[in-house]
Amino acid sequence: MSKLTHIGEDGKADMVDVGSKAETERVAIAEGTVTMLAATLRTIVDGNAKKGDVLGAARIAGIMAAKKTSDLIPLCHPLLLTKVSVDIEPDEALPGLRVTALARVTGKTGVEMEALTAASVACLTIYDMAKAIDRGMVISGIRVIEKSGGKSGDYKASSGADG
Repeated sequence: MSKLTHIGEDGKADMVDVGSKAETERVAIAEGTVTMLAATLRTIVDGNAKKGDVLGAARIAGIMAAKKTSDLIPLCHPLLLTKVSVDIEPDEALPGLRVTALARVTGKTGVEMEALTAASVACLTIYDMAKAIDRGMVISGIRVIEKSGGKSGDYKASSGADG
């Protein structure tokens, strides 16, 4: 078994020291879905949700969340993000919304957690803003689909969930 990077020899949690790592451009893309009734999707896409612009609010919430990742995830390094974007596309086949979040930094550690946090909070915001019309919505599929940069190299998920 390989050594755990966040646990010291004494068994205590410890933030990884990235001081000696090289700064490189690092990018991560994460995704998630919110499945809902077709009528709920239509209401959101048509801009008729009573709470307002669901897609706009979810995009902003995801971007803001990425910037707060180190406050939410223990032992996560605070990063000077250079780019965060959240795209939300309707998918009639679900039916629902597909959320894709991108995070970019030039730094010593990756941005997977920032991309995952952005996608997760965007999905949560969609649920919050539409729950009055559809409490049965399901948030699922939160995962990293792509990353580049850093010592571990590039990663691209297969079309199914990677284990």
